[in-house]
Amino acid sequence: MAQNIIQKTTPTSLTLLGTGAMGAAFARTWLAAGHPVTVWNRTPARAEPLAALGATVAATAAEAVAASRLVVVCLLDDASVEKALSGLDLSGKDLVNLVTSTPGEARARAAWARERGARYLDAGIMAVPPMIGVPAAGGYVFYSGSAELFEEHRETLAVPVGTAYVGADAGFAALHDVALLSAMYGMFAGLTHAFALLRAESVPPTAAAPLLSGWLTAMTQSVRTTAEQLEGGDYTKDVVSNLAMQVAGTPTFLRTAEEQGVSPELLTPFFDLMGRRLAEGGGAEDLTGLVDLLRSA
Repeated sequence: MAQNIIQKTTPTSLTLLGTGAMGAAFARTWLAAGHPVTVWNRTPARAEPLAALGATVAATAAEAVAASRLVVVCLLDDASVEKALSGLDLSGKDLVNLVTSTPGEARARAAWARERGARYLDAGIMAVPPMIGVPAAGGYVFYSGSAELFEEHRETLAVPVGTAYVGADAGFAALHDVALLSAMYGMFAGLTHAFALLRAESVPPTAAAPLLSGWLTAMTQSVRTTAEQLEGGDYTKDVVSNLAMQVAGTPTFLRTAEEQGVSPELLTPFFDLMGRRLAEGGGAEDLTGLVDLLRSA
């Protein structure tokens, strides 16, 4: 899965629908790189600042779509995409949808676009607006759908932020996006619980921060171990601390939370899964078997 950030390309005319914080960041970067950009926003005033940077502001979505072959959509949700593009002539257009969606919505939107004569590329943005146009920030966008569309416009798409093409299945960009963000929220849940425990005492959060950061960084090696166990099918391979040992230790976490006056609600769902897997005979395994429990739930 390659990531590409390309600073300068042959200018390509494009249309951008949606000039909120993210859309405006993309537009500014394309404009700075010399790409002619036509923009449209449901609230016209929000598009006006881009006019000062050289963008052409269209009065309607239809006018904006007609202006360019490459049409990039950065609206609120899938319903807003439907509303903005309903009834418009998309024949021969290259439609790139930056809107956060589910894999199912992305696949349905791809079929919808094909029925209207357009090539389609879905996306999952792994960045926040301040990261757009800043290569060192490390942001990128997952793309999936038409490989031909991606290759033809890859350099243009890579101007604002890196690109990562993840397959012809239009739902894969959304799937990768949500998978990575789900892992992020799991980490945030752990951090929330950890800081809550420490906050009950006189432990400065800033003193604990490097310890937490260092520990979590060290634990990321388990990502590859889990992946290899899932692919190989042997969940007992290279196990350092098996499930039985870990389940035996969970009461300490719960008693500590009780002593510190902290709710265990962020931990107990995961501990419950661990207990279920142990009861099914997975005591010698790593935590990898929990993946199968979730899929069979």
